[in-house]
Amino acid sequence: MTHDLDDRMHFAIDLARRAGELGLKYFRDLDNLAVESKGHQDLVSEADREVELFIRAAIAEAYPQDGIVGEEHAAVTGTTGHVWVIDPIDGTANFVRGIPAWCVVIACARDGETIVGVIHEPSTDETFYARRGGSAFLNGKPIKASNAASLSDGAVGTGLSNRASTTNVVILIGLIMGEGGVFYRNASGALMLAYAAAGRLLGYLEEHMNAWDCLAGMLLVEEAGGTVLKADPKTVIGKGTRVVAGGRGIFPRLQLLGESSFGFTR
Repeated sequence: MTHDLDDRMHFAIDLARRAGELGLKYFRDLDNLAVESKGHQDLVSEADREVELFIRAAIAEAYPQDGIVGEEHAAVTGTTGHVWVIDPIDGTANFVRGIPAWCVVIACARDGETIVGVIHEPSTDETFYARRGGSAFLNGKPIKASNAASLSDGAVGTGLSNRASTTNVVILIGLIMGEGGVFYRNASGALMLAYAAAGRLLGYLEEHMNAWDCLAGMLLVEEAGGTVLKADPKTVIGKGTRVVAGGRGIFPRLQLLGESSFGFTR
């Protein structure tokens, strides 16, 4: 089992890096990039679709019986219990405007539990990766979630979901700042989760995230010694989840912030 996990992780690392190289080609030629709107501040580009097709083709060749779920193309049903969950470019709004804060996200889940997670940021050549039970790494070096216990010790990443009330995010930001904290947002939820895993952020909160945006990052935080609000393995791939993640010392405070802002209870 460990051997299979390692194989899947190294496959995903290599694939994310190759997909990132393809994404960079489009990023360096934005004047010729076709972009469409899917809704309020929700964009999709030719690069998103082509990079996802590239990733899907590689998975289909290496693991032909596995399922695949991605943001831009229809789901593929598998027979092994393994599902690859992918976002070819998380942070498309940044990507299409020339802002170098976007990433390739590849996760692999088994029966709804994430077992491999990779987040690759091509612009900085940083690859965050983890497998279940195997710690978390950035370009080969172990990473650890923050050991802070106070919001005043750093910044908290905040997401903005099209599927939730913007009023709730305003409440969350007010609560963070009211406790001496700082909020951080770079328009890529996956990347902010990776930063939380690396201790760059105290944690990350978003009222709703799709599976392709959050599964890899949540695994990274866990394997980096942090804590996450557990998602329902039966529904997370199809319906997404609420996300609260961060260092162990700050997680109880983050959870209270989520309860106060998003209106959920434990």
